[in-house]
Amino acid sequence: MNLYYQFVLPRLLDWSMSDANISRYRQEVLAQVTGETLEIGFGTGLNLPYYPQHIQKLTTVDANPGMNALALKRIQASDITIKNYVLNGENLPFADHSFDSVVSTWTLCSIANVKQALTEIYRVLKPGGRFFFIEHGLSNNPKVQVWQNRLTPVQKVIADGCHLNRDIKSLLENQFNQVKLEQFQDTNLPEIIGYFYKGVAFKT
Repeated sequence: MNLYYQFVLPRLLDWSMSDANISRYRQEVLAQVTGETLEIGFGTGLNLPYYPQHIQKLTTVDANPGMNALALKRIQASDITIKNYVLNGENLPFADHSFDSVVSTWTLCSIANVKQALTEIYRVLKPGGRFFFIEHGLSNNPKVQVWQNRLTPVQKVIADGCHLNRDIKSLLENQFNQVKLEQFQDTNLPEIIGYFYKGVAFKT
């Protein structure tokens, strides 16, 4: 991992993803999380203040050591007991049916083999478990899609694998039988990066 991805990008993302509007979405997604919980793409720990008080223990994974280094202060300040792993979401070292809830916030865009990651999320969820998410992805506007497709190769380089053009709805529906989903354009963000997918998928 080069110096940009390990030291510069984590700080840029920590700053840009601390926006009050983004934080509101975090709060909405995390409000219903219950039980044994796994967070995929923990990043710099920006979700921690928004977990419900009844969440006392949290397992987290992130592939970027630079993100984890910035997360340490938030981990130490949190009342939640956190077990943090530096690894990607494609091969999770947890037994089948380990978690009641899995959380992903703006993470599926950057996992290389996202289908494998979703298979792993499904595997580690308990029957009846829920996958809570908010992601950016493919717009419903064909004109915007053209630019998302054009710019994704550049975005992948500058944002550590981030894709602008992933069809999150299709990816989720291919893995989960039941998906409750909102799709919308955040008008505070450029159209190519501000089309959001927010909701919950159920393991039946």
